[in-house]
Amino acid sequence: MKSKIFLYLFIFTALFVLFQFMNAKKAKESYDAKIENLQAKITTKETVIDSLVEVTLDQTYFSLESNEDAAAYFEELGYEPDKLALTISDQIIGQNKPGKDNPIVPFAGMEGSMAINKVRLLNHRWIIADFTDGVYWGELFISYEVRKDGVVDFEVEKSFLYPKD
Repeated sequence: MKSKIFLYLFIFTALFVLFQFMNAKKAKESYDAKIENLQAKITTKETVIDSLVEVTLDQTYFSLESNEDAAAYFEELGYEPDKLALTISDQIIGQNKPGKDNPIVPFAGMEGSMAINKVRLLNHRWIIADFTDGVYWGELFISYEVRKDGVVDFEVEKSFLYPKD
């Protein structure tokens, strides 16, 4: 009787161990498949990130932030390039007044007042800007100079207004 109990106990234990082994094997295969799937996704995302970094570098090539020579020029004058860029952008956009055209924009607003929306400093001498009156829009090419007394002089070199469709 005792030997039958041990036999049943042995068979039960062997079946339990076999069940655990098979369950663990399936779980491992499942986890391995998930890991491979996630690694494939990571590879895809890294490729996308690399291409976006390349595009970003191309987009910021003509900008004050990535132009070391222009930054060095402002540093020699005693200005911090990042703060000066914000100050210059604020000066241009700050000339937007409700109900009045921005004086830098050489076009009169036809459907409202012309206002500058976006400003990008290309280097230590040039700026491009976008303007609109809500219906018509255009772009400006502005040259600027920061004098030693801190005053910024702006001169619109070129401008154009997109035709309304």
